Amino acid sequence: MESQEDGDGATRQEMLSEAKGPGSSVSVVACKHGVNPSQPFRWRQLKEAGSVSGLKAGEAVVPESEMQTLKARVRELQRLLGKKT
Repeated sequence: MESQEDGDGATRQEMLSEAKGPGSSVSVVACKHGVNPSQPFRWRQLKEAGSVSGLKAGEAVVPESEMQTLKARVRELQRLLGKKT
C-alpha cells in the first residue's frame, strides 16, 4: 500500500472527507491509506485553523518577529518613496 503522508492537499481533503463518513474514523482511514494516524488529525487541525495544507518538506518557516520586522521595513521604504500603504 502506498503511503499518502506526503500527498497533495486534494488527497488529504479526500481522506478527511472519507473519515467523516458513517461508520468511519480518522484512524480507520489513516490505516487504510497507510498513513500514521496522527497525520490526518494534524491535517484536520490545520484545516479548521484555515490552512488547506501544511508545510511541505524543505519549506522555510519565517518567525513572526522576523515577519513583523520585514513588514515595518516595507512600510518605511514605501514612505520614503512617497507611496501610500
